[in-house]
Amino acid sequence: MPAHRTTICALALIFGFPGLGDGFGRPTATAQGIQNAKHVDPLDRFAQIDARLPTPGPTRTASGAPGPAYWQQRVDYQIDATLNDDDQSIRGTCRIAYHNHSPHPLRYLWLQLDQNRFHPDSAAVMTQTAPSFGSRMSFGAMRGLLAKQVFDGGFKIDAVRYDEQADLPHTIVDTMMRVDLPDDLMPGQSIRFSVEYHYNIIETKVIGGRGGFESFDDGNRIYEIAQWYPRLTAYTDYCGWQHKQFLGRGEFTLELGDYRVRLTVSDDMVVAATGTLQNPDQVYRPAWKQRLKQATKSDKPVFIVTPDEARANESADPSKNLQTWDFHADNVRDFAFAASRKFIWDAMETVSGDQSVMAMSFYPNEAEPLWSQYSTEAIVHTLDVYGRYAFHYPYPTAISVNGPVYGMEYPMICFNGPRPEKDGTYSKATKYGLISVIIHEVGHNFFPMIVNSDERQWTWMDEGLNTFLQYLTEQEWEEDYPSRRGEPEKITGYMKGGNQRAIMTGSEEILQFGANAYAKPATALNILRETILGRELFDFAFREYCRRWRFKRPTPADFFRTMEDASATDLDWFWHGWFYTTDHVDIAITDLQLYTIDDGDPDDAADRRRDEKAEKEPTLSEERNAGLRRRIDWQPGLKDYYNSPDYDPDGVDEDQRKAFHKMIEGLDDRQRAMLRSKSNFYVATFENVGGLVMPIIVRLYFDDGSNQKVTVPAQIWRANSRKVRKLFITEKSILRIEVDPQRQTADVDLSNNHFPPRVVPSRFQLYKSKSSGKNPMQKAGLGKKESDKPKADDAKEKQDDASE
Repeated sequence: MPAHRTTICALALIFGFPGLGDGFGRPTATAQGIQNAKHVDPLDRFAQIDARLPTPGPTRTASGAPGPAYWQQRVDYQIDATLNDDDQSIRGTCRIAYHNHSPHPLRYLWLQLDQNRFHPDSAAVMTQTAPSFGSRMSFGAMRGLLAKQVFDGGFKIDAVRYDEQADLPHTIVDTMMRVDLPDDLMPGQSIRFSVEYHYNIIETKVIGGRGGFESFDDGNRIYEIAQWYPRLTAYTDYCGWQHKQFLGRGEFTLELGDYRVRLTVSDDMVVAATGTLQNPDQVYRPAWKQRLKQATKSDKPVFIVTPDEARANESADPSKNLQTWDFHADNVRDFAFAASRKFIWDAMETVSGDQSVMAMSFYPNEAEPLWSQYSTEAIVHTLDVYGRYAFHYPYPTAISVNGPVYGMEYPMICFNGPRPEKDGTYSKATKYGLISVIIHEVGHNFFPMIVNSDERQWTWMDEGLNTFLQYLTEQEWEEDYPSRRGEPEKITGYMKGGNQRAIMTGSEEILQFGANAYAKPATALNILRETILGRELFDFAFREYCRRWRFKRPTPADFFRTMEDASATDLDWFWHGWFYTTDHVDIAITDLQLYTIDDGDPDDAADRRRDEKAEKEPTLSEERNAGLRRRIDWQPGLKDYYNSPDYDPDGVDEDQRKAFHKMIEGLDDRQRAMLRSKSNFYVATFENVGGLVMPIIVRLYFDDGSNQKVTVPAQIWRANSRKVRKLFITEKSILRIEVDPQRQTADVDLSNNHFPPRVVPSRFQLYKSKSSGKNPMQKAGLGKKESDKPKADDAKEKQDDASE
């Protein structure tokens, strides 16, 4: 379907161009509110979002930076705890120093008791919807379903004491505990109190959770311990106490502080934890200390505990003796640890800015050979890339642990799940799943461990930003890295589907958690970087956000405002569309019209009429009537001047020629040049089918074989977000136009991205039977032994996105 050609009146071109104002970017009247029923497009998608954001003030400024009166609370912890491997329980005493930096007197404090969600009567258990009982249910699923109903979970609070003596009144409300203070805690004051507690550790692969233990056939276990002590709830300037109940998905909002943690475990266990070990001479073997020194000088991971040593340790009789590992961590918001008799341990030192960092991995022999090859290398790679895009890593250690939790993050330590097959082979999905989950969980040290956002309310502020940087980090690992999220075309299936809520939705109310909180915001930021702002401008603004809010607690408004402040770009339309709506991108090109200049020369017009007649194919009737016997040919006297060869029906009379030349003589040189221009004026019509306004990106293909990519800013939609007309002026002839040729806007329907329209093929496949479930390494005979049992390639697709 070629462009419809129209000639443009010369005087209209010179003295005005009515009807094509949109194409030149001249705006018409714009709606002044979010809705305007009198306009053809009642929605103003460029309305400012100030009404949605909190009013700036002395704590948070209009630029998105912390204000001169910004404050946040601080909590220091001293914890003594014992891990009992006989009955899988923890008993501890948590001594807390709470510092009131707010301008408000506090009559009570709220603490998080996250283990309480595993109590059979908890809101988390009681509000779970029923599973889909079909014709089949696995024994594992049934076991977990029944275990949740009877597991004696939750914290048992033995005492809450003030000054180690006086009992403090306390009230437990599901996963929260209120501690009533003896006197108001005034601004600038601190209080010290202790909580004595114990609880039963969940078996993670049975009940499911963000920590717990994994049992092996030989009786050994791996413990990954998190949310294991009463933690102060955050008290903030924007919502007061952040004590939304923990239902399992909305993660944690915590205060920064210093930790001193003494962990007592069996003396044949290896422990990894947040912070720096204070008593290595008491718990490290001489060989470990020597190998750690080697790791500081090596450019490859060094085994601290070798696979053979780990195998011998787990095979020996369990020790009945205990020893205490003493850890200290400065300026962190949480503390987690892992312990096992099965651990292999490798390490390699790296540098981030001026901070030396010991990157370490802990894993069982079941994780080999995958983990020794990739885990610590992935840690070092993550710290390098994130350090360039955000800030340098400030802590002395970074740890990855293999155990029952597929992916979960804590300061300086994270838990990651992928393992190879029993024969040592692994699929491509398992290999890249391991690298990706380590990048993601180590990356969480930056968001939210340091840029300390409120996970309980806004999951995307840590998961989305982190997934975005994960994508950049993966792409620097190797060419064609199979990133699951980040590329715009990978989000289109979700964007055009149903059962959605906006990104700006509370964590517990999100639908399609992984796509909403991870993939969509990560994709939005990638589009913002590549298409809206450009890499240089985006990277500067993003680093500024990280710099401003490092070790502070930002809100969405602080992010939105900082990105605009540091880029000098009004992005309200972008935040509105991507973060506050469920609209999708679908821009269609529906028409193309060609206008050429008619200079008014009557002789040229006559030639065009003759050419058009010569090119026109005769109608069917004309073709069949060609052989008729015509009366004028056999009856004399009927022919006159109009039937003679001298008559030209397309001819021009002299008065027309004189009028044309008189007009030409009245023009100046600039006007004559415009009149003689050979430019083609193409007017393309675009329709916003999906509702989400975006730049219009087109590639123009010309008749000489060349092409040109043109990016029209999203503001072209500001007068009418449903349909616009855009002018392209070129001396070449356009053969066709393609919208979003590099698939950079997440356009969900490519079939309407071409003019003339083109058929987009789909494929169907004939098949006889399903292929084997073995991975390619097994087919190549690379395993240690033959295994006929197939295993799921990508475990992360089979577990709740909440644990990513």
